[in-house]
Amino acid sequence: MSIVEALHEWHEFYVMVGGAAAVLLGLLFVAASLGEGLTSRKSQAMTRMFMSPIVIHFSSVLFICTIGVIPPHRPLFFSAIIGATGLAGTVVSIVISVRLFNIWQDHSDHLAYGLVPVVGYLLVFAAAIMMATKNELSLDVLAAGILTLLLVNIRNVWDLTLAMVRRRGRRRKN
Repeated sequence: MSIVEALHEWHEFYVMVGGAAAVLLGLLFVAASLGEGLTSRKSQAMTRMFMSPIVIHFSSVLFICTIGVIPPHRPLFFSAIIGATGLAGTVVSIVISVRLFNIWQDHSDHLAYGLVPVVGYLLVFAAAIMMATKNELSLDVLAAGILTLLLVNIRNVWDLTLAMVRRRGRRRKN
């Protein structure tokens, strides 16, 4: 079966996962807007540092899913776009990991904001290589990569939201 035929079978998956990423990204923007003004300049910088990777990862999931539902295109084009996204995401996630290791002590955040997304993007990149070599498992590996990014960022949004709520509670007590 060609990649174009296989993508047709995955259509609902890409629509569902892409829709989830879009909704969560929109909710993140709403939460950020509501939380603006409740934090100090220092905590705003920290919030942005943690929010930016979430926006990038949700946007990557949305982008990959959107490309996946475009009507038939050449497999090499799809593979190249997915590979470029995986490679760029890997680099961004490594940079984020290094920054976190230098300034933040919570090891679960090191994993969730940095290292797990690296794994997700490496899976995306591996899927692109597999597509280029016509490996039948390429779309399964791609699904694993984008689901890894989606799920870890659901955790990250929850973590960020709890941190903002705690900060707000501390400000009210003072």
